[in-house]
Amino acid sequence: MPSQDSALTMLSLVWFTRDLRVQDHPALSLAAAGGRVLPVWIADPAEWARPEVSARHWGFLDDCLRGLRADLAELGQPLILRTGDPVEVLTRLQAKHGFLRLITHQETGSAWARARQQRVADWARGAGVEWVALAQGDGPVLPAPPLPMVVEGTGALPGLKALGLAEDRCPYRQPGGRAAGLQLLESYLSVRGQGYSPATATALGAERAGSRLSPYLAYGVLSPREVQAALAEARQRWRGNSDWSGALRALAAQLRARTQAQDALPLMPPGDTPATGPWADGQTGLPFIDATMRALAATGWLDARSRALLAAVGVHHLALNPSAVGLHLSRLCTDYDPAIHWRALQSVALGRIPDPVAMGQRLDPQGAFIRRWVPELARVPDAHLHAPWLWPRARKLLAGRYPEPVVDPATAGRAARAERTPVPRPLVTPRKRAPKGQMALDL
Repeated sequence: MPSQDSALTMLSLVWFTRDLRVQDHPALSLAAAGGRVLPVWIADPAEWARPEVSARHWGFLDDCLRGLRADLAELGQPLILRTGDPVEVLTRLQAKHGFLRLITHQETGSAWARARQQRVADWARGAGVEWVALAQGDGPVLPAPPLPMVVEGTGALPGLKALGLAEDRCPYRQPGGRAAGLQLLESYLSVRGQGYSPATATALGAERAGSRLSPYLAYGVLSPREVQAALAEARQRWRGNSDWSGALRALAAQLRARTQAQDALPLMPPGDTPATGPWADGQTGLPFIDATMRALAATGWLDARSRALLAAVGVHHLALNPSAVGLHLSRLCTDYDPAIHWRALQSVALGRIPDPVAMGQRLDPQGAFIRRWVPELARVPDAHLHAPWLWPRARKLLAGRYPEPVVDPATAGRAARAERTPVPRPLVTPRKRAPKGQMALDL
């Protein structure tokens, strides 16, 4: 055990992964309590070569890291950015600075990410470095600690080409970073959530009134404890106001489900080929399905029920490989969190086979969502918007503009129910029952 004097000057390295904040950061607080801190984030090329990630994830992450860099600099110690294999990066930093502890948070992501963390833990033990992997924890929200300066070059983020990432235009992507997350949280609990009920919300209603906090929780710019604390304050503020009960209950339930999903065993999705073709291109001829795919491609976000329906049609009605469906959606979702995404896909693949036309009518009863994202259907009357192939003038007016459906949804649904092809077992190995019924905990 180090003496009290040596503990006050101990140098610890904090390895940031999906915890890109300084507030309520147990690893940073523990390190700062013992002395000086090297805060490090590593761009691992092997991680960005994986088929489930894309340049839109990198863009959101870039926003988050810019905010983290500014926050750490304000505390006294800038963020150190490095590119390479984490073991090699840490070996070089340890040889230069001789840090005694390596502190991080427990990995709750994919099996691949947990295996990488275990490899770093093995390196630390072999190098004589104390390895500490903390749970994010319960209790009060931790303040950001002051950090004494350590002289080390801050480095820079690599570009897309250096990581082998193709450009991925997402024109309406949510901005990343803590400031944007806090603004959304405050607006949801003070204005936008009033009267919101996920059970009855339309696709457009969820877009406007849902919290949309999932990407900020996925990258850890907000901690679940911070959101819980803000939720508790909102409950006191809106006590007795029935207009707020639905939104507050929804946020609490989603936070519980997120914790349950991240406590389960890690997953490794089989295969490495995302889905392609009409479903992936938003050209199935099923208007609401095409609208949801196009919206997701343009924004990086989709409400939970629409996302579940989109995945279900791919898996069941079009008989696409569940892993290929999951990989395509993971690349589009800015809130991609592997601990949640693959269990949610398993729930969809093993769950009820929906009627995409009936569900689309429930989620977009006025057709406004379809008209926004599928402008080819502008001349189709409202009565036929969800099933334009039943409109007598469809063949004449839509030929060459919008495709006929690639499957008859009713026939394909009956066939899928009759076959119920099992999902490949390697897709998921749950420790406890996964949360039901949603493609993603998109909040």
